[in-house]
Amino acid sequence: MDRSYIPEVATREQWLAARKALLEQEKALTRQRDALNRARRALPMVAVEEDYRFQGPQGEVRLLDLFEGRSQLIVYHFMYHMDRGEGCDGCSCLVDNIGHQSHLHARDTTLVLVSRAPLADLDAFKRRMGWTLPWYSSYGSRFNYDYQATCDETVAPVQYNYRDQAELQRLGLDYHLQGEQPGVSVFLRDGEQVFHTYSCYARGLEMLMSSFHYLDLTPFGRSEGWDGMPDLDGKGLNWTRLHDEYEQAAPAHDCCGHKA
Repeated sequence: MDRSYIPEVATREQWLAARKALLEQEKALTRQRDALNRARRALPMVAVEEDYRFQGPQGEVRLLDLFEGRSQLIVYHFMYHMDRGEGCDGCSCLVDNIGHQSHLHARDTTLVLVSRAPLADLDAFKRRMGWTLPWYSSYGSRFNYDYQATCDETVAPVQYNYRDQAELQRLGLDYHLQGEQPGVSVFLRDGEQVFHTYSCYARGLEMLMSSFHYLDLTPFGRSEGWDGMPDLDGKGLNWTRLHDEYEQAAPAHDCCGHKA
C-alpha cells in the first residue's frame, strides 16, 4: 500500500481538536439530512393506473400484492444481466447489505426486488447468493420501462436519473442509454389504490449501501481509487464484486455492466 494514503501521526490532544472540528461538520450534515428526509416525505404522489403484473413464487401477482398487506412498498430495481446469467455486482452488493426485514415490517413497510428477467433465472441466482428476500420478475411488463429501470428507445423514450437521452449523451453517460439500470421506487397504498411517491437512481442509491458507510469511517475509505482514496494496489477490488468472486481475477466489466 502506498504510504501516502496513511494519515499523519499526531498527539492525542491534536487528534481530539481535529476530531471536534469534524464533529461540527458531521452535526451540520445530520441536520441537513433530517431536512432532506422531511422534504422527501412531503413529495406529492401519483396514482398508478397501469395494471402491472409480475411473476413470483405463487404465480402471477399484481403490484398491489407485492405490499403483502402493508401500507408501504419499497421496490429495488435489481439489474440482472441475462447475457451473463448473473446479477449486477453493485446491485448484488447492495442486497448483501439488506438486513432482517422485521424492522421494516413493524413499520408497515415491505421491501422486494424486481428484475426484468425470467423468474427461473432470478431464483437460481438467489440460491447462489443465499438470499431470502422476495424477488419478482417483471419480464414482459412495462414496469421497468415506466420506472426508468430498463432503457430501450424502441420501447419508450430513454430516461435515466431524470435525464433524457440527449443529456445522458452530452454527459458521456452512454452506458445508461440501453439495458438494465439500478434504482429504487417507493409506493403507498390506500385501500386498493396504489400511489408512486419516490424513485432514485445512480449515486442516490448509496444511502442503501451500509458497507460503504462503514468504509467511509476508515482512513482508506472505499478503496476505489477516486477522491483521494487508494485502489488497493491494482488488485481488481476498486469495483464491487459478487461476494463469491473476490478471490478470482478482476472481471472485464464494472458493476454497471460497461467495460472497466
